[in-house]
Amino acid sequence: MTRAAIEIGELVVRYDEVPAVNGVSFDVAPGEHVTLLGPSGCGKTTTLRAIAGLEQPSAGSIRINGETMYSDASRHNVQAEKRGVSMVFQSYAVWPHMTVADNVAYGLRVRKLPKPEIAQQVARALDLVQMRNLAERSAALLSGGQQQRVALARAIAFSPSVLLFDEPLSNLDAKLRAEMRVELRALQHRLGVTSLYVTHDQEEALAISDRVIVMNRGSIEQIGTPEDIYNRPKTRFVADFVGSANLISGSLRTRGAGPGPVGFAAAGGLHLRAWAAHPPRGSETCVAVRTAYIEIAATDRPGDVNRAPGTIRQRLFHGDFIQYIVEWPAGQLIVRRPPTEMFDEGAAVSLFFAPEHCILLEL
Repeated sequence: MTRAAIEIGELVVRYDEVPAVNGVSFDVAPGEHVTLLGPSGCGKTTTLRAIAGLEQPSAGSIRINGETMYSDASRHNVQAEKRGVSMVFQSYAVWPHMTVADNVAYGLRVRKLPKPEIAQQVARALDLVQMRNLAERSAALLSGGQQQRVALARAIAFSPSVLLFDEPLSNLDAKLRAEMRVELRALQHRLGVTSLYVTHDQEEALAISDRVIVMNRGSIEQIGTPEDIYNRPKTRFVADFVGSANLISGSLRTRGAGPGPVGFAAAGGLHLRAWAAHPPRGSETCVAVRTAYIEIAATDRPGDVNRAPGTIRQRLFHGDFIQYIVEWPAGQLIVRRPPTEMFDEGAAVSLFFAPEHCILLEL
């Protein structure tokens, strides 16, 4: 069995006795791209900085490629520069008084590598980020996207075993950020390097990750593939934070012994069929339905399982989709449909969603 490239065990980081990271454990496999996702203050950047050696943990353990970098039990703590990791920061940290090539070469010169090897590594790194033609340009003349590429080239120049990204795209405009996501994902695949990425942007996390770790208040809420996190949220927090979901309160009516379909009673006399990804306990009180998985029709479809009448109270045009606020027996629903499906405010409609898209939440 291949050992994980990054192993985090019960990691705790405190600031003035307040835990910023509270007993976090996870692994990252060799060549895997994992994202720490969560709101500001959830502990994701602190976790990343502890792995890099830039924060002093209070307890737990950190192992990289089988070697202990930090252990509370053995009082072992390897200095940041000796951990074999490279970090790409939100601020780029590109030196404007240097050329592109000199920026990329900086870390290699600090390591006192021979000049021919430095030139070779710089050329390789700039080729990977498609910046070799700008090698002699002053970094002060680069755009934001170009500066981000230089920061990335500098990070990969010495072939680190692990790449750490701290919200590297947050300073770019929306269009460039979307383009850089594609480039980052393609580059990570080409390099095959293990990478851990921090962001608060749910769309970014879902688009570029092999797995996503959702954090909240210093702890992990859920770990899974982007599809699992989106389609099978475990908690109210994950359902509400990742993507757009309706949280419907109620109680279990019927349940099986293991994961599978359950009956759920919501307000207004609604009897829904839902899906439990966990063995139901009987105390669950909420289901989640993604806004994109609800259909709207002008007429009823008697054969559908989860269906209910509704009234369009508000219609908002978002370009790629129309958002409707719909009044239904259990209160209000938010529904997002393609702009080809138009319903007027005040219209009486029927709502439909499949049981597999109605997820029983654990907490």
